[in-house]
Amino acid sequence: MHDPISSPGTEKSLFSLLILGWVFILPLSGCASVPNIKNAIHYYYYSHTQEPPNIVGPDGELPKAQRRAIFDRMQKESAPNDILAKQAALIESITGSPLIAGNKVTLLGNGKATFAAMFRAMANARDHINVETYIFDDDHMGRIFAALLLQKHAQGVAVNLIYDSFGCSRTPAKFFGKLRKAGIRVLEFNPINPLKTGDFWNITKRDHRKILIVDGRLGITGGVNISGIESEESSGSFVPGFSSGPWQDTDIEIEGPAVAEYQKLFLKQWHSQKGPPLASGNYFPQLKKEGNHLVRVIANTPGEWNRQTYITYVSAMAFSEDSIHLTTAYFAPDQQTLEALLGASRRGVDVKIILPGKSDSKLAYYGGRSYYTQLLKAGIKVYEVRKAMIHSKIAVIDKVWSTVGSTNLDPWSLLRNYEVNAVILGRTFGGKMEYLFADYLSRSDEIRLSEWEKRSTSERLREWFSHLVWYWL
Repeated sequence: MHDPISSPGTEKSLFSLLILGWVFILPLSGCASVPNIKNAIHYYYYSHTQEPPNIVGPDGELPKAQRRAIFDRMQKESAPNDILAKQAALIESITGSPLIAGNKVTLLGNGKATFAAMFRAMANARDHINVETYIFDDDHMGRIFAALLLQKHAQGVAVNLIYDSFGCSRTPAKFFGKLRKAGIRVLEFNPINPLKTGDFWNITKRDHRKILIVDGRLGITGGVNISGIESEESSGSFVPGFSSGPWQDTDIEIEGPAVAEYQKLFLKQWHSQKGPPLASGNYFPQLKKEGNHLVRVIANTPGEWNRQTYITYVSAMAFSEDSIHLTTAYFAPDQQTLEALLGASRRGVDVKIILPGKSDSKLAYYGGRSYYTQLLKAGIKVYEVRKAMIHSKIAVIDKVWSTVGSTNLDPWSLLRNYEVNAVILGRTFGGKMEYLFADYLSRSDEIRLSEWEKRSTSERLREWFSHLVWYWL
């Protein structure tokens, strides 16, 4: 849920408002452009050595022998070739930061599992709860979530909340006012009302991250917003627009040293928005090893030249050797992303993409479909989920490189939003991702070129128009 036609409970239901405000919004979008992936790849080749990539643990950087032992073990679990090492070295070379060892990562394959994990974590909070979300609905799930925050605050737990002003545009001000009145620190990110901000007003920069941090030791992140539509308890009938039926989404729960990276992002966002003084708490406790997962946290910040989420994602595709399996809610790839996908398929990589069969936006739905012909002709397999809006933003590449986060493959997400993804290396977690992907496939219909080319002229016109408008929003 990520762009200027988003709203709580439906991402694109403000389309008419955006069109009316087009003349005002478009100049504010600036001339944002994606970084040149060729430069990143050149840097990788220039800097790549046979040394094991840097890895940090709870007590700092691991010695070379220990790093080598970790990769030797993971290589035996993964494959007889060096796919894993290549992807690990690529992450390090383009982000400039090491992988983080000692984490336990649990895959939360749907909204129901995510909310259960969130409620369990918050119920056990003893020091603080930090929440950063795009949407916080005033519905049954939002009220349950808010009630738990109020309860933990009353117990002496520090509670800090960042919500996106645009994403929560339908949530009544009194909903957040109740939290503030109780003493919870609440920050409205980039207010829609320009009178509320003392800085240059730019409505196009949105906080699309979804992060829950409990006691600085546990983090939950992915695509799930605080909304009943994400819980899969709803029939979806209340959603205005094109979507009908449940939403499918994915999060992860992380315990271990990588949680500190999410904490840093939360606090940086709080201070950049000049939030009120934070409630006192032990935000950076000493973290110990919780598991064996290697994790890299990558964040997207508008205006930064490198845009780590974009570079990491597209470079991983460009270096793929076996498979690319991904899902995204909104698909409007830039030329470099498209070339990475097409090039992978043409060199024999198994590329499968799962997209929504239903969407909360006809514009997004037909915009994504405008790429099908090119994808199918290149041998890429495209699927649409039946009777559901797939909102997951996940990918598993070569069965060893996995990512779960808030980033969609469209220009708004890649260029203008604050996003965050986790990259997890290893076949163990990759296998769980493949299992989840296979489950999505079992509930999807494959788009076949022979049938696709028979679609009506009216469908083609919708695709053409949506492609024209969607990419430049």
